[in-house]
Order: sequence, then structure tokens, then C-alpha cells
Amino acid sequence: MTQTDPALMTAEQLLALYARRALSPVEALKAVLERVARYNPWVNAFAAMNPQALRAAGESEARWMAGRPLGLLDGVPSTVKDLLHLSGFPTRRGSRTTDAAPVAEDAPAVLGLKAEGAVILGKTTTTEFGWKSPGDCPLHGITRNPWNPQRTPGGSSSGAGAAGAACFGPLHIGTDAGGSIRIPAAYCGLVGVKPSYGRIPQWPHGAFSAVAVAGPMTRTVRDAALMFSAMARHDLRDPVSLPEGGRDWREGIDDGVKGLRVAIVRSFGFEPPLDPEGEAALRLAATLLMEAGAVVEEADPQMPDARAIFTRVWGVAMARLWSSTPEEKRGLLDAGIGEVAQRMGEMSAADFLAADMLRLEAAHAMARFHQRYDLILTACTPTAAFDADAPTVTPVESLWRDWAPWTFAFNLTRQPAISVPVGLDDAGMPRAVQVAAALYRDDLAFRAARAIEQAATLPLAEPAETGQMRPAKG
Repeated sequence: MTQTDPALMTAEQLLALYARRALSPVEALKAVLERVARYNPWVNAFAAMNPQALRAAGESEARWMAGRPLGLLDGVPSTVKDLLHLSGFPTRRGSRTTDAAPVAEDAPAVLGLKAEGAVILGKTTTTEFGWKSPGDCPLHGITRNPWNPQRTPGGSSSGAGAAGAACFGPLHIGTDAGGSIRIPAAYCGLVGVKPSYGRIPQWPHGAFSAVAVAGPMTRTVRDAALMFSAMARHDLRDPVSLPEGGRDWREGIDDGVKGLRVAIVRSFGFEPPLDPEGEAALRLAATLLMEAGAVVEEADPQMPDARAIFTRVWGVAMARLWSSTPEEKRGLLDAGIGEVAQRMGEMSAADFLAADMLRLEAAHAMARFHQRYDLILTACTPTAAFDADAPTVTPVESLWRDWAPWTFAFNLTRQPAISVPVGLDDAGMPRAVQVAAALYRDDLAFRAARAIEQAATLPLAEPAETGQMRPAKG
């Protein structure tokens, strides 16, 4: 691969070339499709491909040739996670229990991308109903990490993470109820954005509606902000959708972090595990922010135990899924869903309401914390990506020990958090950190992520350069 290969380009690079008529959307899409044909047989990032993508690219090309691009993303190849509605396609949610009939409407995030001219390449795989972090599901099997096929891309936005790392287009929609954007972004060397709750509207709401959001997964922070600009638009179908919209979130993104106060946080009412290489990545990011002029120190937000709160929210969602699945179809579900439902499903209404009150207490604790600190810096995952073929065992314990201990607190508090890569470990796998800001200060989270990205000099998200991506056999 060369740096002139359109498949390796960012969205901003593609758009600049389109504007100069030095590259067409059709040429860019064909380069991406060639890469999909070479690598997807073993990456397994797609639930479905869009047969109309080439026609859409041709329509975009005609608009660029006429000097009338449709919007911010005209002609940029993009994908949609299969938890979201894409009109003309079924929403299977990684499950053999779901309806295979196509849906008639786009989800708000998808509608935003289409309104700005993005070319939808296809739908990406997800863990079943987005329930876990390992990147497999009963319907589509195992999705693999382009940096190393023996490793998982993470989940639940497994296909989006793998597609981003494999350069199957620059823009990918994921969803995140406990880390499902940020974890695969960390494992795959991408930027993953969990926005403030309500910033990107959702419809229909799923099992995790009280904590779930949709957001961008990209190879650069500026691309994430560009994509965010298309997605963060008010939609009447979502009653908690924020009323404002129409902003270019790249504005101010390069203003830096000089003078901002940053807290390194190691506790969310419990102390999440972190391996030595994750600790090294965290210390590196802290140093980079300090060198950029931020005031960085360790601090504790003194919030209640996020494990106890999120495990109940998650457990109730699994119990609802289990009970709403016809009994004759329950054997088709991922076995772990039934295990969590049976273990956590006996919770009383009083217990659940108590957990929700604790969620509000955690949000208040973070709000007070942000009176002192502009930003929070944490690890993103306890380890690098683990074995893709490992069975899922003890899922309740795995949730807060192995999968999402660093991420789910920010879903409970509903504040923005971004996973940003800082380099590779000794095995050549990506490592990342997480930056978070106060509720609705998505702009500050973008600025911090951009500052880290600009300062980090190690390879971030081009797996082809590592030599680990191989064409499929045969």
C-alpha cells in the first residue's frame, strides 16, 4: 500500500481531493471495496453489504463535478452498526431470533450521515443485542482484529472497530452502553467517541436506552469531529434529543489544552485493574498533556461503586431481553445472555430504583468533580485485545474485571468520553487512553483527544504497516 491509496485516507483527505477533482468518490469507493474483498473474508466485519453503494458514489461524483456537493461528507465511505436501522436492510442485532425483513426508516444517526452525502458501504457486525465486549455473535460468528487475527476487535461495536482498523472506509457508526464504542476503538487503534447523552439522537431505543448512545469510530480525531457534526442533529423521534444542532465540531478542536486542569482518575468507587503496559500508556498520555500546557494531577471523584450500579442496569436489560424472547427461541440466544438474566433477573423493583438513585448520585459526584477539573484522564481497557476464540465465561465478573471496568462509569453519568490511541505494546497491539469532560462539554473532550493525538508519534491506526494484515487464503 502507498500513501496515495484512497482506502488509507482520512475523510478530510478524501474531501480535499474531491474538491480539487483530483479523486472521485467512485475511485475512493472502489479502492475500499478492493480492500474489503482482500481482507474481509477473515476479518468478518460486515453483517451486510450495500449493493447500491456504487450508484450512490456515482451520484456524489456528479455533484462534485458540478461544484455542488450535498454536504460535509459527500462521497465519503461509511458504515452502520447492525444495532441501528438502515432503511432497506434488516436490523438483525447479531441475533438469530430477530426479523430478517428490511426496515423502512433510518435511525437518526444514519439519517444525519445520509443528509451530508455519506456513501453507506454496509452494516457492521455486533455482539448479540450489544450485550458483551468479546467480538462474536450467534448470527455472524467471530469478528477478528486486523492487527492480529488471533485477537478480538472488542465489542459490542466489533465490526465497526475491525472495519476502521482494516481501512474499510474512514467513518463508522458504533453504539455504546458501557464501553461498546471505546473498547473496540482501543483494541483496534481507533478514535472512539461516546457523546453526552442526548447529543446524538436515537430511535428506536433499545434494551440499554437509559445509558446507551451512538457515536463515531474513526482513524483520526478530526474525522471523528467531522462525523459528529453530521450525527449531532435534533430529531423529534427521540424525546431526550438535545435541541441544538448544525455545528461543525472541528471548530476549536486545535485550541489545545494549555491551562486546563486534568485529573488522572483511578477509582470509580472501586479500583479497575490495569496491566503494566496500560499503566505506561496512561503515564505517557499524562506527560503529553502536561507538555502541552495542561495542569495534571491525580484525584478521586468520590463516587459510589460503579460496579454495583452498572451491573444492575445491565442485568435488568438482559432479563428483559430474555423474558421478551419467545421461549421456543431462547435456545438461539448467546448462552451468556441467559446466564446473566437468570443471575440478575430476580432483582426487585425497589433494588432497581435504588440503583438508579445511585446512578444519579454518581452523576452528581462527577458534576462536582468537574467544578475543579476540566477533564478526566483514565485508562480505557485493562489489557490489550484478548483471544478472539476464547469462550465467554463468568460474564458478570468479566464485565467489571476484564471488559469494561474503565468505561461504564461514564455511561452512568452520561458525560462525554473519547478513546484515543497512544501507541503499540510489545506485541504490536494498540493501547489507548480515555479522556472525559463534564456533561455537554464534548468540545473539551475533543480538544484533549486531539492534543494527545498530535503529540503521540507512534503508529496509531494503519495495520497494513505492521505486516500483520494478510489477504485471505485461496
